Amino acid sequence: MNFYKRIVLLLLVIAAACMSITYGQVVIGGDGESDPIKIDYSNPKQYEIGGITSSGTAPLDQRLLSFHVGDFIEIPGEQISKSVKTLWKTGLYDDVEITVTRINGNVAFLDVRLEDRARLISFGFKGTTKSEENDLREKLRISQGNIINDNMKTTCINTIRKYYVDKGFYSCTVDVKEIDDEKIKNAKNLLFDIKKSKKVRISKIDIIGNEGVTDAVLLRSMKETKEKFMFRPFWKMDTAIAYCLKHPGYYESKDIKEHMDDYFSDRVKLRIFKKSKFTRETYEDDKVKLIERYNELGYRDAVIVRDTFYLEDRDMRIDIEVNEGPQYYFRNIDFVGNTIYPTSLLKQLLGIEKGDVYNQTLLNKSLTMKEDGEDIASLYMNNGYLFFNANPVEVAIENDSIDIEIRIREGKQARYNKITISGNTKTNDNVIMREITTIPGQLFNRSDIIRTQQVMMSLGYFNQEKMDVQPKPNEADGTVDINYVVEETSSDQLSLSAGYGATGFVITAGIAFNNFSTRKLFKKDAWTPIPGGDGQRLALNVSTNGLYYQYYNVSFTEPWLGGKKPNALTIGAYYQKQTNGKKRKTDDAYACSSIAGASVSLVSKLKWPDDYFQMSHTLSYEYYTVKNWSGYYVFNNGYANSLSYIFSLTRNSVNAPIYPREGSNLTFSVQLTPPYSLISGKDFTNASDQEKYKWLEFHKWKFNASWFTRIVDNLVLNIRFKMGFMGCYNKTIGISPFGRFYLGGDGLSNFSYDGREVIGMRGYDDEYLSPYLDGTSIGASIYNKFTAEIRYPITLNPSATVYVLGFFEAGKGWIDKRQYSPFNLYKSAGLGVRVYLPMFGLLGFDWGYGFDEVPGRTNGKPSGSHFHISINQSID
Repeated sequence: MNFYKRIVLLLLVIAAACMSITYGQVVIGGDGESDPIKIDYSNPKQYEIGGITSSGTAPLDQRLLSFHVGDFIEIPGEQISKSVKTLWKTGLYDDVEITVTRINGNVAFLDVRLEDRARLISFGFKGTTKSEENDLREKLRISQGNIINDNMKTTCINTIRKYYVDKGFYSCTVDVKEIDDEKIKNAKNLLFDIKKSKKVRISKIDIIGNEGVTDAVLLRSMKETKEKFMFRPFWKMDTAIAYCLKHPGYYESKDIKEHMDDYFSDRVKLRIFKKSKFTRETYEDDKVKLIERYNELGYRDAVIVRDTFYLEDRDMRIDIEVNEGPQYYFRNIDFVGNTIYPTSLLKQLLGIEKGDVYNQTLLNKSLTMKEDGEDIASLYMNNGYLFFNANPVEVAIENDSIDIEIRIREGKQARYNKITISGNTKTNDNVIMREITTIPGQLFNRSDIIRTQQVMMSLGYFNQEKMDVQPKPNEADGTVDINYVVEETSSDQLSLSAGYGATGFVITAGIAFNNFSTRKLFKKDAWTPIPGGDGQRLALNVSTNGLYYQYYNVSFTEPWLGGKKPNALTIGAYYQKQTNGKKRKTDDAYACSSIAGASVSLVSKLKWPDDYFQMSHTLSYEYYTVKNWSGYYVFNNGYANSLSYIFSLTRNSVNAPIYPREGSNLTFSVQLTPPYSLISGKDFTNASDQEKYKWLEFHKWKFNASWFTRIVDNLVLNIRFKMGFMGCYNKTIGISPFGRFYLGGDGLSNFSYDGREVIGMRGYDDEYLSPYLDGTSIGASIYNKFTAEIRYPITLNPSATVYVLGFFEAGKGWIDKRQYSPFNLYKSAGLGVRVYLPMFGLLGFDWGYGFDEVPGRTNGKPSGSHFHISINQSID
């Protein structure tokens, strides 16, 4: 037995010796074999340290040593070993060695040799795409000069693996290769060799133990963990039919929707907006969502008994076993503590009846957080009761029924104290404060805060995703401070484009300063690069291709005329000229047409019927001249004047300007010119076109409507309707040939020609859906257009917002109101993408397919496939 103990003891001694040499070396030597230093390892001896030198490629920081000159230490001994370990643990050195170089009596001289670790010169990747490489370089956070050690390499490997695992490459492997640099000593280049392998998708999610809730309902509750694409609608259809015939009672017990879920849950799995990929983090979150879904359906005791996930044929398979428990129902719901509002009103707002399925989520929403504001908390908080609290308590559970007592603490009414803004680095405080409806001293009102946020979003100066409100209540004195948090984003826009037409290339440039300041024009420090922050708008546009075509437009808006009320004054002017390319002074064949126009408008915000309304008045004047010009106009030589008044009424309640999810935008307008012919009493039966249209006369009525509805999360349905009607005062003169409606195409035409209004419609060429004569569009006096879009965002980053859409459209124009047939329309459908860049605005790219033949235009065939580009909603 003693023999075995000795063997074990010897092995422990050897192991300890091996551990010590993993940190470095303690070498006893001398100046050479001629001067050997005799050290008895079995009998350490104390020496005084006479001197410490350093050698190697790395400098020595003597503060890391456990001994110093003049100290007495044992050699060999604990202090030398401890010093070696301390130096090694810094991670700075590739080799550590302490050597006895000389002994004089009881005085020893030591040398510490440190070899520096390799430094990083550069790093690269193998097995990645360019975009992946850019992402990885940002995530790794390593740079030239970093020390290369095991910890650094391990951290990089884990970061790279996590990046690819999040993308679904669960079997990704990463190998690091160190390559010596040819020019710099002790420097290395790192190559990360990445083998992504096959992207791991989820082949199957098996849910076991669910009887009351179908697989399809539970799988839909898991937002990120989705099974991979599958489309086999007829798989084992014979088995399903046979089961139906053998068990008719089972199919009578469920509605048609549940049967459809049962049948298609294992046969059809479409992946459009959510790709199938497995990540542990999102899987854990989705397990919580699955139980939350059970709770919403009344299964308040539902739990996941066990779950597991494993690779099967390179795809992930997930098994989840649940215990549903019984389904519960609401029974009696009572309110306690309410004195301001009667129980009958609170029950009406709660919207839950005896016998309804028990749903804790619905109960909480009805109490505090309905998106439409029709909840009990909003009722109280919109009347100043900021300190209101409603606590639902389960007071009795009998069999499958639950009694709820809602205990209300009303508190006292609160008033606003301090209203502050933070985060605005460019926009002046007064520009924001004048839009805020929460005024110090007023009663707290939650709807006013929400409305203020919507108004601030509509300004377009701030990141709508980062906007926040921070209330600081003080119940002791019944006040609340409100801090509106914003994040500035670029609102100025630059547009550059070029197109090719019959007259050659047309170059267009435009710039809009949407947060301009005339007050700072003469302040040198305000030019960064242009003076801004006062909310004014200055826009300039130029379009030309030389002699053939020129267009200039300038406008300026002051949103708060006088600074006291939200009355926006806009002044604008434009000039457009087209020629046949000849020179005016030297060529008798010179021909041209031009339009010069100016307008002034005043827009006022209204408080009634609600503060979403605004009213505008515009006075516009246009002057048309034509010389030797054929086409577009009813005369080849002459001029026309148009003086009109435009009244419009708008209600805009959309909750965000760039990607709206809720709300509506309704606009009604009427444009009127004086009835010159009726005032003069002149008979225009035999009058020339020049006489008829010397002063244009018409009345034009328009109505536009757009509704946004959130379907789920950020999936949005947008329904739009447009119509316009143009009438005349004098039937002898008829409908003015100027200012008509032209429907079809992308709505991008810069060529106003005769004051026409261009309305885009995808799937058809420009102007194809308006009346024409002798192969030329003559415009419509009445038109309809309907649009339905489904939208989903790819990214809501304010520096580059991107969303995709699918659409269906129908529209048509008529020249005579007697031909008007609102349901006889041309139809189209397609897909598109919108990209919002603060510098350029909203850019659209759409593919549309026109389903109908346009007589005289499409040669007896459907319009077919068309690609469209739009700028700033020109197609909408």
